[in-house]
Amino acid sequence: MVESKTEAKSSEVGVTNPYRRTEHCGKIHAYRCDKGVGVIGIDISKDHLITSRGRVRKYKNNKRGYEEILKMKPCTIVLEPTGVYAIRPSQYFKEKGIKVLQVSPNILSREKEFRGKKTDFYDAEKLENMVDKAKEYDYNPLRELVTLYLFLKNIEVKYRNRLKRALFLVSDNDKISKERLEKLAKGDFTQEELYNLEYTPIVLEEIRVLAKTLLETQEKLEEVRRMIEEQVPQDHVLLTIQGVGKLAAGIIIGIVGDIKRFPKPESFVAYCGLDPVVESSGKSVVLRGISKRGDAVLRRAFYLAALTAIKVNPIIKRFYEDHKGRLRGKKLITACARKLAIITWAVLYYNKPFDASE
Repeated sequence: MVESKTEAKSSEVGVTNPYRRTEHCGKIHAYRCDKGVGVIGIDISKDHLITSRGRVRKYKNNKRGYEEILKMKPCTIVLEPTGVYAIRPSQYFKEKGIKVLQVSPNILSREKEFRGKKTDFYDAEKLENMVDKAKEYDYNPLRELVTLYLFLKNIEVKYRNRLKRALFLVSDNDKISKERLEKLAKGDFTQEELYNLEYTPIVLEEIRVLAKTLLETQEKLEEVRRMIEEQVPQDHVLLTIQGVGKLAAGIIIGIVGDIKRFPKPESFVAYCGLDPVVESSGKSVVLRGISKRGDAVLRRAFYLAALTAIKVNPIIKRFYEDHKGRLRGKKLITACARKLAIITWAVLYYNKPFDASE
């Protein structure tokens, strides 16, 4: 057994001692296992993986590089989630039976010592030291569908706005109905009252292209929507909340992931950007609306769900009636959305169906 004071030593080939003192908590962690080197820290970029151990320490961010790292037989890998570049290697190592831990960027930003010296090799070694502050990697496949849906939704909005602009140039009617859109996509302008201007022929061709593309985008949106809804089980606890449909539930599940990372409802509400901004001076306390610093997609999802919930959900409906004398319009709906977010947190956190009587 290694003595409690033994610490790892870094060298050009990485950490030489599999028992390592975690610098940030002062504890000794027995990282030795039956798989060789034990824990490896990895700094990830688009093209390369920099490891805290090994004689090479710099590998390609591709399958060949992953296989080279696996030859060291690690039992745990610690890395910083760097967006899409970290997803593939994390999933690859996980499916190979390696425990993958991720250190939140928020935690890293608070570690002044970590950011004091900046090299990729040094970062990898420091990541290895942060096992106690890391959480196990868990990728949510539904998130891919949700991000695709949102991507297509943004494209649809852009095409729709561009089409309305083009229609305004040649017509007094810029409203877009399904029937009109289909005719415009075919280049059928027989029922349109158009201005006969110099640029009209060019704009009409633009309208045809935009209408056709918008129709195709809407069809793809509907297809992805069905795929998201199919991923939400019929007996999912979120569907017990009146006002939360399958699409809203899919978006919430896809974006939030593990609800346990929000130990309190306030933290979840803040993540949604629905937390109130409070300004106080002496005995004076003033509410300045919501922070809007959280996830805009979740915030919109809860807002739209609240519009339905005030009609069908007894708790939200009662909340709406109790506060409509003090709040009005969007502020009242936003308050209902915040209440709905708290209910959603409770249902997910405790994994219990919604009960309006509680």
